[in-house]
Amino acid sequence: MKVSDLRGILTYIPGFREKTFVISLDGNIIADDNFPNILLDLAVLRSLSIRLVIVHGAAHQLRELAEQTHVPISNADGTGITDAETLKLALTAANRITHEVLEGLASNDLRAAYTNAIIAHPYGIVGGVDRLFTGRVERVDTEFLNQLLDKGVIPVIAPLGFDGDGRTFRVNSDGVAMEVAEALKAAKLIYISNYSAYKKGASTISQMSVEEAEELFKKHKSDIAENLLSKFEHSIRACRNGVSRVHLLDGRVDEALLSEIFSNEGVGTMIYANEYQAVRAALKKDVRAIRNLIRESVEQEEIVKRTRQDIVSHIDDYYVFQIDGNIVGCVALHVQPGGESAELACLSVSAAHENIGIGQKLMLFAEKEAHERGIKTIFLLSTRAFNYFQQKGGYKEGSPSDLPPARREKYEISGRNSKVLVKQLA
Repeated sequence: MKVSDLRGILTYIPGFREKTFVISLDGNIIADDNFPNILLDLAVLRSLSIRLVIVHGAAHQLRELAEQTHVPISNADGTGITDAETLKLALTAANRITHEVLEGLASNDLRAAYTNAIIAHPYGIVGGVDRLFTGRVERVDTEFLNQLLDKGVIPVIAPLGFDGDGRTFRVNSDGVAMEVAEALKAAKLIYISNYSAYKKGASTISQMSVEEAEELFKKHKSDIAENLLSKFEHSIRACRNGVSRVHLLDGRVDEALLSEIFSNEGVGTMIYANEYQAVRAALKKDVRAIRNLIRESVEQEEIVKRTRQDIVSHIDDYYVFQIDGNIVGCVALHVQPGGESAELACLSVSAAHENIGIGQKLMLFAEKEAHERGIKTIFLLSTRAFNYFQQKGGYKEGSPSDLPPARREKYEISGRNSKVLVKQLA
């Protein structure tokens, strides 16, 4: 690890300290050779004062146990019918995994405790068929979990729930992780399995808004790998119910957990809530980040050079797009004298986050701001990206005569011969 990597991590720590992360571990990743390294990554997170809750699955181990004992099981993932024999094997498999997780945490000097914090009731009869010992989460004992977290103890939760009469039910671990994250108001829910993150063709999609994920799940469900469907569905619900970030990670990749959390690029797929809350007004402390963002575009003469003082003196015109507190895009909206028109300027996105729609979101946000201020016309000047603004933003090519007088004068003095693009706001 380079010193620059450590500096990058340090930028995230203030925002994550004392926040709760729910880590969902599939049974298959616990059986993987890379699991000891995942435990090391968890130890790093805990050393940074991040509160951790671990939820684990058991489907992989249950299937193995069924093969070894030659006992047929009714289902492996806790979503179908759970008969008495399946429940018996599930208890054995879950308890073994819980012990393995506790053992691994202890080897990294982490205190943890197995909990019965999931209160469940029978799933009931679906389509005329009784699900028997399959359960549904009724509530999460958050008081109990918070007491453990406050003492620096990591709660470990198996895919089992208990009712008031002491009966045990099998519950799906993806659903349990979601319910726990919602109940604890977790900052992150992280699903770790031996599956790749969501891919479009050969490329991993590093992030998408919950709206985009929902549309994908409803209209293009067949594009999602079957082994990701459950996690995708629960990720969407978690984001809709107060969890701001959900990550889908392939735990077979070494340092995947740390790379996803402490870098702009990440290695998995992040689904995030509250899209417009990712855009905020720029502050003076953001000036350095803005200048770093636009440096390459300035060198390629796509954006006019701006000094620190240029940006500081117009800081109220700037907006930034941030992910986990890290600035990855910016845009400026310069309202012209008279207040009827405004210039969209300085639109830039970091190279690591190009081609995933952030530029378009910043553009739409600026237009929304302009509309709310009663601005009727928005314009921009472009030397190289004019096709992007025409295709993605609906701008039409205009002429220098469409510019306000003061802006037209600066345009002529600059000698850049930029194309003038104009859009009328409804």
